[in-house]
Amino acid sequence: MSTSIRKRAADDGREPAPTAALGLPAASALVIGSIIGTGVFALPSALAPYGPISLVAFVAVTLGALALAVTFGALSKRVPASGGPYVYAREAFGEFTGFLNAWSYWITAWAGNAAIVVAWVGYVEVFVNTGHDKWASVLIALTGLWIPAAINLTGVRNMGAFQVITTVLKFVPLVFMATVGLLFIDPDNFGAFNASDQSALGAVSAAAAIALFSYLGLEAASVVASRVREPGRNVPRATVYGTLACAVIYILGTLAVFGTVSHGRLGSSTAPFTDAANNIFGGTWAGDAVAVAAIISGIGALNGWTMLCAEMPYAAARDGLFPAAFAKLRGKNGVPVFGIVASTVLASLITVFSYTRFEDVFTKIVLLSVLTAVIPYLFSAAAQLYWLLVRGRESLTPRALARDVTVTALAMAFSYWSIQGSGYQTVYYGLFVLLLGLPVYVWLKRDRGEYGERRRSEPAAEAGGSELRAPETPAPAKRISRGLPTNRTGGLRKNINLRHHD
Repeated sequence: MSTSIRKRAADDGREPAPTAALGLPAASALVIGSIIGTGVFALPSALAPYGPISLVAFVAVTLGALALAVTFGALSKRVPASGGPYVYAREAFGEFTGFLNAWSYWITAWAGNAAIVVAWVGYVEVFVNTGHDKWASVLIALTGLWIPAAINLTGVRNMGAFQVITTVLKFVPLVFMATVGLLFIDPDNFGAFNASDQSALGAVSAAAAIALFSYLGLEAASVVASRVREPGRNVPRATVYGTLACAVIYILGTLAVFGTVSHGRLGSSTAPFTDAANNIFGGTWAGDAVAVAAIISGIGALNGWTMLCAEMPYAAARDGLFPAAFAKLRGKNGVPVFGIVASTVLASLITVFSYTRFEDVFTKIVLLSVLTAVIPYLFSAAAQLYWLLVRGRESLTPRALARDVTVTALAMAFSYWSIQGSGYQTVYYGLFVLLLGLPVYVWLKRDRGEYGERRRSEPAAEAGGSELRAPETPAPAKRISRGLPTNRTGGLRKNINLRHHD
């Protein structure tokens, strides 16, 4: 963000936009660290009941995730602003849709942190609290939540440095299994290609329902775009490069584990990468090293998602679509303190509840967090498809347009598939939680004194009369029916009957 823009923001009473501190390596590490948490270390065991045919499902899911990554990359080039799915939906479909996306994603972020930290505790207790005392586990979990929060509170530069370090450290054993581990594969370990009682198509679909959830977090760089240097260039690259790196690690690492641990043992393993490492080297030291990597991986994922917990509501609050407290930046580093603390408190409460009350309730909340992440994915893909169909002919060659429409359609199909894989009950509760945002939206609109869509001639309603929108966030598109439509260079559009948000 340029100095002149930051100065204008200060002059008209707004909080200045945060300084961009993340380069391409740190942004890529944020994507990788958000995708790869602790779940990858248990993924082969979850897929084992289906046999090697689950790798076919994994490849199909990976193609869908890459299509979504490319879609986010294209969106971030056009709208290089913080908020990611929120700002894309708002630009295309208006404020209310943008609010629902921000609300849905915020729930994903803090509820997902609770899920990550509970899995993380399991690896920590390989070394401490081996008797699994409940209150000791709670203390470990709360420590795991608040260490990343403390790092984020010191500023985005420290957060980015920590993310790079943990990403490199977590990658060492995973890259080893995805490369050297392949040399120790024994074909006899694979077992039947389709180990389930289902048809090949049924086994692939069932395995895909598990693998679909492995790529959550690929949108991380787009959510914090204003924190990234040269966002129009680096956010798309970080999104695609980070997703590609995870895809290679996931597929080759899972293949190596399938080939180094017998099928009968893999299905009951609670630490498949640990078992694979022990089988390759003998003894237990290699397995303990993998457990350490899982601990590092989990704390790195929590570090990245804690940032996302604050950045999404920050972007929406700057536009008046989330409580104003989320838009306040503190200190010279511009830290959204309220968003970090509030989200970590909520994650802490749900974590304590999961240890002291009903574990199946916690499991449902985990599935719910997955669903609430996929909803913004779907709206983002829809926003890109909308732009392609309305404006694509003006900006792209027929061949490029056909390519981009195909990729976006695949991203939408991936999103629908993810929703279907969440299960009917999760979708039911997900809709309920999503609609809980309605009273919040009514409250925000009441405070702004607005009814319906804001007219172009009306200023944003804010105490003191100043514009609430962040300097880095594009203004909502105007409806064509309210004036002559123009393209980005100021010329008239070719078809004035179309209604489009630019």
